[in-house]
Amino acid sequence: MTDTPPDRLSVNPRSPHYDYDLLIRGVGVRFRGEEKTTVEEYCVSEGWIKVSAGKALDRKGNPLTLTLKGPVEVWFKDEPAA
Repeated sequence: MTDTPPDRLSVNPRSPHYDYDLLIRGVGVRFRGEEKTTVEEYCVSEGWIKVSAGKALDRKGNPLTLTLKGPVEVWFKDEPAA
């Protein structure tokens, strides 16, 4: 396993960018210099994050998300599992 988080990652299991092992390890996201804890999905190369919009849900029961654009930094919170 690499020490660099992926360029794009999602917490939604139906997304092609979902990776359970990486999410269990813990990924930190800093957006515009502020650490965010409610990120649903991010993309470093394109410079955006998706955050949930309160408790609102769409018609399929998924949280509504807002896409915010700006500089994104990601890192692993824990050491890799041996």
